[in-house]
Amino acid sequence: MSIMIIRRVFVNGAKNFARSGSVTFATVLIMTVTLAIVGLLIFLSAILTNTLVAIKDKVDVNVYFVTTAAEGEIIALQNKIADLPEVERVSYTTREEALTAFKARHATDELTLQALAELGDNPLGASLSIKAKDPGEYEGIVKYLSDNPSTGTDGKSIVDRVNYFQNKIVIDRLTAAIRATEQAGVIIVILFAFASAVIAFATVRLAIYTAREEIGVMRLMGASNAYIRGPFIVAGILAGVLASVLVLLLFYPLSWYVGGAFSGWLGGFNVFTYYVSHFALFFSILTGSGFFLGGVASWFAVRKYLRV
Repeated sequence: MSIMIIRRVFVNGAKNFARSGSVTFATVLIMTVTLAIVGLLIFLSAILTNTLVAIKDKVDVNVYFVTTAAEGEIIALQNKIADLPEVERVSYTTREEALTAFKARHATDELTLQALAELGDNPLGASLSIKAKDPGEYEGIVKYLSDNPSTGTDGKSIVDRVNYFQNKIVIDRLTAAIRATEQAGVIIVILFAFASAVIAFATVRLAIYTAREEIGVMRLMGASNAYIRGPFIVAGILAGVLASVLVLLLFYPLSWYVGGAFSGWLGGFNVFTYYVSHFALFFSILTGSGFFLGGVASWFAVRKYLRV
């Protein structure tokens, strides 16, 4: 195909797009809705990911030590646990820090503070807070602690208790929720993508239906399939790209409003900040989707009228 013919295809495609009027408007409108759904799925995925990360960050396993445990023995165990590949971090809380935190939590409880003062000594032991890279790995960490007991100079265990079994139900539910959310997210994306493609195809096909007689005349005059199909594909691509631009412009004020109004409800996640910082991602996905939907839908829609 020569450069002149290619140029003519693009010019005719732009003319078809401009002169179709209400049909072009309907096509762009449907594609705008379609791409808006795609964009909202990106937002939804980001919100769910942020929520799950926030929940995961609040789940941990604590190892509480007897009051006679030496600090050096505790730190030695802390270093061993930190070296495990499934561990993200280990935080050490001294007896003094535990006592200070206890007093702060019960600052308004005079009876408890009075009973603590009468003891005359710190009854709280030190502790380690273990954060795993994945909630499903806590069981392996606890098994390591069980298989490798830490003992003091007297041969007795320096570990008083591990709160994993109290948190096990929460950890198991969180792990199941994460897996279910990931699977549901994939299914939702596939369903919406399929529905969007079908709607876009039907709309583009309606636009091409209005030009069926023109296509028939061109076929009788000996025009090639590529020459006939080209302008419609160009018009479809223009509709898709225009729809993506409209969605990108629409998301700016919408994300700004939602980001300011619902940031507290979303655990501090700001939709507007996410949109601005990931604009290149939105631009590439939405523009690419519009280009693909418009071009492919037009290619398939015009096939029916190319048969002799």
